[in-house]
Amino acid sequence: MTLFRILLALMFVAISGYTAVVVAHHGLDLFSVFFGDIAKLMWPGQFNLDFTCLLLLSGLWVSYRHRFRPLGLLLGLGAFIGGVSFLSIYLLVETFRTGGDVSALLLGQRRTQ
Repeated sequence: MTLFRILLALMFVAISGYTAVVVAHHGLDLFSVFFGDIAKLMWPGQFNLDFTCLLLLSGLWVSYRHRFRPLGLLLGLGAFIGGVSFLSIYLLVETFRTGGDVSALLLGQRRTQ
């Protein structure tokens, strides 16, 4: 579990640093570029569409862990919009809350009892 936690922390630092450089050079105009690439029907758009589907699955999984209750839906939205920036911190916190129990981490604590 320690290596997983280190990986999560490294992911957060890497994506935060990369995002800071991109924002400094190109501003915050993410969505027009992101969806513009999808509309062009080329490889960058294929990757963006695939990534969007992955984010949707991530958001649904987080919501499922919380039994689709209001907080779970809000956290799921955070996972969908925030990507690794959100999910790395969320999972890091949850590894401690679940005491490193992988079943509880994947399914939510109430489903494993």
